[in-house]
Amino acid sequence: MSSHTPAQSEAARNRLVIVASTLGTVFEWYDFFIYGTLAAIIGRQFFPAGNETAQFLLVLATFGIGFGMRPIGAALFGHFGDRLGRKYTFLATIVVMGLATALVGAMPSYASIGVAAPLLLVVLRVFQGLALGGEYGGAAIYVAEHAPAGKRGFYTSFIQAGVIGGFLLSLIVTITAQLAVGDEAWQAWGWRIPFLFSIVLLALSLWVRLMLHESPVFQAMKASGDIAKAPLKETFASWGNVKLVLVALFGLAAGLTVIWYTAQFQALYFLQNTLHIADTPARAIVGAGAVVSLFWFILFGWVSDKIGRKKPIVIGYALTILAIFPLFHWMAASGNPELAAASARAPVVVTGSDCTYDPFAQKEQPTACGKVLDVLSKKGVSYTKATGAVGAAPVLTIGGEPVDASDKAAIEGALTRAGYPLDKITPPLSRSVQIVMVIALIGFLSGMTYGPVAALLVELFPARIRYTSLSVPYHIGTGYFGGFLPLISQYIVARTGDPFAGLWYTVAVVAMALVVTLIWLPETAGRELD
Repeated sequence: MSSHTPAQSEAARNRLVIVASTLGTVFEWYDFFIYGTLAAIIGRQFFPAGNETAQFLLVLATFGIGFGMRPIGAALFGHFGDRLGRKYTFLATIVVMGLATALVGAMPSYASIGVAAPLLLVVLRVFQGLALGGEYGGAAIYVAEHAPAGKRGFYTSFIQAGVIGGFLLSLIVTITAQLAVGDEAWQAWGWRIPFLFSIVLLALSLWVRLMLHESPVFQAMKASGDIAKAPLKETFASWGNVKLVLVALFGLAAGLTVIWYTAQFQALYFLQNTLHIADTPARAIVGAGAVVSLFWFILFGWVSDKIGRKKPIVIGYALTILAIFPLFHWMAASGNPELAAASARAPVVVTGSDCTYDPFAQKEQPTACGKVLDVLSKKGVSYTKATGAVGAAPVLTIGGEPVDASDKAAIEGALTRAGYPLDKITPPLSRSVQIVMVIALIGFLSGMTYGPVAALLVELFPARIRYTSLSVPYHIGTGYFGGFLPLISQYIVARTGDPFAGLWYTVAVVAMALVVTLIWLPETAGRELD
């Protein structure tokens, strides 16, 4: 006979549920984020050479394609989750994700197979996006349907922390592999290691998840014959449920995702491209900020069990709108004070009649003014534009001093004399700690808005169509508003020359989410799930 009491057995089961679901979420998001973490090197491997800015933006566009497929995956796997069960559906998602990620690491480069390389990359991103569309909803529902009503926010907060954990694991594996093989081998073949490593993670995930049983809520529905025949159709069959879907999309998924991606990817690209911090220390700094941020997600999941789900989300949105610009300015001042001082002391102004700049141009810019902006953009130098006389040659001034705008070497020399540090730097420990603090504060805002949300979404929808009703709006919001954030924000920066301009996208989306949440989101804490 077992020596465990029923309470001990239930506690052990709950621990296994949380560990298995969270580990799977960590590994699946690792697979997805490894692509974003290695965006620059993927651009060089799989896209035509000649324009690093275009390569980078094309990689981010392909990154966005994966996110764009998530709603389709949500509908597909949501159907299976509501019809066949929670457990086997998210077993399937992790297999698809793991295999697609490993294949990226085995793919030939553009130099080997030409245009077929980016096309194959897009296909693999499609499969990754489909798989991820089924993962989050399955894990969140599975944990919530096992959790006691008063601890649902706390239990599901580990799923949210698992998303951060996946990002963190992608940074750890990348940094470790790069240090192990050396820079030359890393550029040639070593970058493939993090992708191939996903096979190991896949095997571990399957082993853990196969120990799980089906959720009690789904078992009860199956026993009573209350299984939805067409979950997607039922999701949109009544205005009451459609309204909840729209609130989940525009009020929750869109807002919390852009804050989270601003804390992670936006911060990483800001350090690398704007502040000229070398790749490895930049990843280490963002990773350290992510470690601290893990605790905010769990804290606010727990808090939401005490004070409700809605309150911390609304406060987090409002604080983000007020604080995001000051936090990034603090990051700039800490990360590269010489660059910040040079920008203030010797601002760069480009005056011309046709100063259009196309970041995607494969060849040189078509106008003389565009060529000047291209030099400045590739150097990560912020600038302002002024309108000049029609037909006149562009005029470039640095700190009020005119520079020969037609001579790239002259521009670089003038920037150096004005104190602009153009080479990659590694900030000292004291400044690195400040940047980690900034990222942790943005992570705090993300934890306020993301920590309570898994429990809230599960409580928002009826059990028979929960997997579909939760997953579809979540993945439309995160897939489109969040997935294209790196591309949109970096495109705004490239077009305007203002390294902070991309943050307006975050502010606009969060402002929309705040209004929707305030007016239409009901409080759900403590609702019955069956």
